[in-house]
Amino acid sequence: MMFVLALRATEVAPHVAMVQVADPVPLPNEALVGVRAFSLNRGEVLDLINAAEGALVGWDLVGIVEHAAADGTGPPAGARVVGIIRRGAWAELVAVPASQLAVVPATVSDVDAATLPTAGLTALRSLELGGLMLAKRVLVTGATGGVGRYAVQLAALAGAVVTALVRDVGTSLASLQHLGATHVVERVADEFDLVVDAVGGSTFAAGIEHVAPRGLIVNLATGSPDEVVSFRAAHFDRAPGARIYTFNLNDELPGMNVTSDLARLVRLLEQRKLAAPVEFEAPWQDVGRAIDRLLGRRISGKAVLHVRGPDR
Repeated sequence: MMFVLALRATEVAPHVAMVQVADPVPLPNEALVGVRAFSLNRGEVLDLINAAEGALVGWDLVGIVEHAAADGTGPPAGARVVGIIRRGAWAELVAVPASQLAVVPATVSDVDAATLPTAGLTALRSLELGGLMLAKRVLVTGATGGVGRYAVQLAALAGAVVTALVRDVGTSLASLQHLGATHVVERVADEFDLVVDAVGGSTFAAGIEHVAPRGLIVNLATGSPDEVVSFRAAHFDRAPGARIYTFNLNDELPGMNVTSDLARLVRLLEQRKLAAPVEFEAPWQDVGRAIDRLLGRRISGKAVLHVRGPDR
């Protein structure tokens, strides 16, 4: 039996520890991927505190296919790939469904590709739910975060008029305008055909009050299980046909062509039409520092950690 290193959940802060584990045994539709880098998402970091001791952790990864899927699907051995799994990406070797992998060209770095799976797919799917974006008014809340920055860019590329909601216009204006935002604001006003809400709470309520008739609010975030969101019902009633869509990427993935969608995002990175929102890079041994910065909101974009591949 071969062994590799992996991060697993533990009770002691930062609620992950590096341990030695047996090689994963892939299902016929899964490829074995030697991980080179992974990115952290705020949601998975917040979930660590409630995870069972020894639970697998991690969603996003970039690496090299060591063994292709036995059923013949997916990338071949030796391909560099980006992928997403429900849990277990923070490890040297991971079994990944071939349907959730896409090939990464040499011109796209591990670091940039590692930011795509959760943040990029969430942004892409949120915009697709709103239909054709051409000339639509789109509000992106939490616009300086990983999902937010991708949503701003993708909406602008699709021809939308993008308003980015931020905490501090002064520090965010230039960068978000460069990414395609038409307006950068600290307070919600006007009406929007699509609201992509990555904040929750009172910001979610503001989005509800400012949605246009037949518009859509895609809710990506809640602050806590007990969070109560209050809004003025009359401000929602004045928008006939408007809808609220509760979004969880894990629930969306079965209905998505993940390989195709990841490949689309990778192509946009390759063509320099997307900029990866990388704000922190370190070896994966520094996972505690990355988690601390994420939880302390000292990183608004993406944190990416490098993994040294196993000597196999």
